[in-house]
Amino acid sequence: MEKNLTLSEKARQYAFLLLKYRLRSESELRFRLKRKNFSPGIIDSTIEFLKGKAFLDDEVFAKAWISSRLQKPFGFRRLRQELKLKGVGNKVIEAQIQQAKKDFPEEEIILSLAKEKLKKYKGVEPQKARQRVYGFLVRRGFCVEKIIEAMEQL
Repeated sequence: MEKNLTLSEKARQYAFLLLKYRLRSESELRFRLKRKNFSPGIIDSTIEFLKGKAFLDDEVFAKAWISSRLQKPFGFRRLRQELKLKGVGNKVIEAQIQQAKKDFPEEEIILSLAKEKLKKYKGVEPQKARQRVYGFLVRRGFCVEKIIEAMEQL
């Protein structure tokens, strides 16, 4: 069965295999197809086919990515960076982040994460503990101003 497939069918089959595991951005899929040595024409036709059948949509991908990453939780700065690395366009990123901000109480989450982390540093001198918590929150991609506000409340 496998031998009779055209290159175009093989490209689609590979794309579906990748999409079966998780949603992907158009850029990610292009990169993976290119890595499998499919020609640019076949890659373009595969991408257009997937978009036409609504299997590939950067807006849906960005929304799902943001939703899953906010569960961890991560900050919007980090999410922006991750989506850019995945090849999602700035307009799509900003639109989806603005949408997500409506339902995400960032200040409360920063405060609760900071409290949780500070508990782990009971024996550590206060200044060092604050620095570690601050570093943790920055690496998580939260807004520096909001981190400072939360640290002042503690």
